[in-house]
Amino acid sequence: MKYAIDRIEEDIAILENLETKEKLEVALNLLPENAHEQAIVTYENEVFTLDEQTELSRKEALRAKLERLKKLKH
Repeated sequence: MKYAIDRIEEDIAILENLETKEKLEVALNLLPENAHEQAIVTYENEVFTLDEQTELSRKEALRAKLERLKKLKH
């Protein structure tokens, strides 16, 4: 399963399932040390790992969408 870290509140991270959009609360200490808001994590074998490639792909897709919207506005 892949999740986006929606937000971090003290020692809890709110994750959003990328497929179902369901929210999940996870203790921050269960996530990788360098986890941050908007990061993508994969949950396999009861372990969360950062998925930097998916994070970069999603950022690029959002950036491209924003550029297309800007062009439509003019």
